[in-house]
Amino acid sequence: MAESETMSLPVQTGDKRGCSEDKDEDVPSKKPKVESDHENGGAPDLNEEEPAEEASEEDDDGDTFADMMKHGLTETDVGILKYVSDHEGFSGILKERYSDFVVHEINKQGKTVHLDDLSIPVDSEQASETEQLPKESDVLTEEQKKQLGELQLFKNKEGNVAIEVMDDTKEKRTLVHKAIKTQFPGLETKTEEKDGRKFIVAYHAAGKKALAAPRKHFWPKNRGSYCHFTLYKENKDTMDAINVLSKFLRLRPNMFSYMGTKDKRAITVQEIAVLKITAERLAHLNKCLMNLKLGNFCYKNHPLKLGELQGNHFTVVIRNISGTSEQVHQAMTSLKTTGFINYFGMQRFGTTAVPTQHVGRAILRNDWNEVVDLILKPRPGAEKEFLVRCREEWAKSQDPEAALKKLPNKRCVEGQLLRGLSMYGKKNIVTAFGLIPRNSRLMYIHSYQSVVWNTMVSRRIDSFGLKAVEGDLVLRGTAAHVLSAEEAETHTIHDIVMPLPGFDVIYPSHHIGEGYREMLTADGLDIDNMRHKVKDYSLAGAYRRVVIRPTDVSWEVIHYDDPRISLVHTDFEKLENKPAPVFIKDGKYRALRMEFSLPPSTYATMAIREVLKLDTSIKKQTQLNTTWLN
Repeated sequence: MAESETMSLPVQTGDKRGCSEDKDEDVPSKKPKVESDHENGGAPDLNEEEPAEEASEEDDDGDTFADMMKHGLTETDVGILKYVSDHEGFSGILKERYSDFVVHEINKQGKTVHLDDLSIPVDSEQASETEQLPKESDVLTEEQKKQLGELQLFKNKEGNVAIEVMDDTKEKRTLVHKAIKTQFPGLETKTEEKDGRKFIVAYHAAGKKALAAPRKHFWPKNRGSYCHFTLYKENKDTMDAINVLSKFLRLRPNMFSYMGTKDKRAITVQEIAVLKITAERLAHLNKCLMNLKLGNFCYKNHPLKLGELQGNHFTVVIRNISGTSEQVHQAMTSLKTTGFINYFGMQRFGTTAVPTQHVGRAILRNDWNEVVDLILKPRPGAEKEFLVRCREEWAKSQDPEAALKKLPNKRCVEGQLLRGLSMYGKKNIVTAFGLIPRNSRLMYIHSYQSVVWNTMVSRRIDSFGLKAVEGDLVLRGTAAHVLSAEEAETHTIHDIVMPLPGFDVIYPSHHIGEGYREMLTADGLDIDNMRHKVKDYSLAGAYRRVVIRPTDVSWEVIHYDDPRISLVHTDFEKLENKPAPVFIKDGKYRALRMEFSLPPSTYATMAIREVLKLDTSIKKQTQLNTTWLN
């Protein structure tokens, strides 16, 4: 996924099924205050997905989470040690409301994606077909629409609505079928005969009694096979949003494609593509979706691919700041001119007492018993009761089937691993581990690479500062080149890259290069042999820029009186012609509103860390202030 995406602390959610999926109000959350002392600060993690070994966090309570975080990681545990600026940090509250964090994707053409058009494109074949048919809205009575609307909203998800077809012609039946499916997305229809009378029966596609296969829909030959659209979402992560759309449209989630995932606690705008679903059907979903809006429809002949985006544009509000105007100016000017160290953010390494990089190291060492032990063993800190019971059962019996029975949700990593061990036996751990989705498996080893990179970059900055030196690496095309002393004079820190360890990279020729070898040797790995017996776990390595300078940087200090008001004018509010927020010159609260763009594979967390001079780990946040969790 694109690592400039957002992430935050776990938030409780309700049942997400169908049109009645959870509506999360944008109310102030009791977030910890971020202190200026970088040894004692905190901010929510802003990027990437939850670590795979975490089960769903929908029923975590605050005390449980705070207890669990006592055993979590801090920045120093994962090599995040340095800053590039010398300004004084200041306190503030990040993501007090989810609308304080707004992300707009920058697509592969370099255009910032906005939701600003809800109209439906009409092609010639569709127009001529529509002209020949009566209006669909004339086919259904108001009472039938009311019943269908209630069915669509899951008021009675296993029920149905039967509409008798008095004028029984194929054309009339076709109109009724089409009217129901276009006006009430998520409903499917079938024709039934009872006592010599014909009925069209509507039922919910996500209900248990749904038919096994969706009906095929007519698709003009001159229309692109993929409908591309802009997805605007509030307080919902990308996969949750796609699962909701999938249920309504009765599709498999993999029919949708996108360039990067966006996390829950934010307002995000991104491009999505779906195979052979009309803009009309998608637009109808706007009538009943909560916290989601679809628009900017167009048809193209290609899907979207992960990583195709050029980056993301962030609008971030940090409320109740303590910094003076001069401190803010210094911090933001430094971010604009110098940038920030391109560390991998805290969410890359998990949130429990067993960090993901430890599992990755065991995989790379081919120590599969340790892999199983790390994922399944009991761990300090509170977890959900069913996970605790599962781990205790595994520790006691080493019986995968018995441990699996303790899990209500078998799709978590623990469940998938136990299912694999149950199927293939404890002597075939590699095969059993393969039941975990590939992205989750690779996340572990990428996490190990990331902690090595962070650690070595901190050493590089500590040794040589923000100056290019002999032995540093720069990219020439896709290949790395070692700088001579003379060449170093003509380069800056913004040109320097450092390798993630692997078999297809070179290392700096100064002592930091030897530091890689020492660190891997201490971890039981051979830096000269990063190929693995299992091809998936062979690390080619890659190069990553040491310092990133954001683009399109701007900021303002704003004053406000009401902590409940939004301080960002969103795309949806603009579409609804809602007025922009009004800032009061002498308001009792001050907030820093900043905007910046980042390329893919960079973390907004680390940019904000540089501005505020804080530790972004959740552990530090909960040590600092856990009152928001109570």
